[in-house]
Amino acid sequence: MLIREATLADAEGIAKVHVDCWRTTYKDIMPSDFLDKLSYEKRKGIWIKNITSNGNYVYVAENNEGKIVGFICGGKRETNQVEDSGDLTAIYILENAQRMGIGKKLIKELFFKFEELGFKTIFVEVLEDNKSRYFYEAFGTELLKTEKIKIAGSELNLLVYEWKDISPVLL
Repeated sequence: MLIREATLADAEGIAKVHVDCWRTTYKDIMPSDFLDKLSYEKRKGIWIKNITSNGNYVYVAENNEGKIVGFICGGKRETNQVEDSGDLTAIYILENAQRMGIGKKLIKELFFKFEELGFKTIFVEVLEDNKSRYFYEAFGTELLKTEKIKIAGSELNLLVYEWKDISPVLL
């Protein structure tokens, strides 16, 4: 397994992982017609922008065949006004590549970057019904607040977690 910084050439592979993960992760959370309409091509455009945006950091996990099986993205959201802080904005790993330590490797890579940037506090948002929230909890996040949001006509609970100290994640 190789963890490395994403390049523009990775946008298509990241988009595929992103869409496929949304379809498996959110299948019982969001309307199926919404998930069915997700487009690799549209997501590719989003990831080209994400990869090239200043202050945004994207890393990929490649399997032994060179195929992208996961990715992580973070930086500092425009809405984040907390000094010396950043945001983990996305982490997705294909269902058949989960529980192999890839998430831990990806999060460490991003958090090393955050440490280099001087970020002390990190925020992450996750839907309450998304089981990946337990992944974040296992890495020491604390629940900061819950907000109601609407996605695809569904009202959902968004949990906002924070790491007040990222050093344990880097061990």
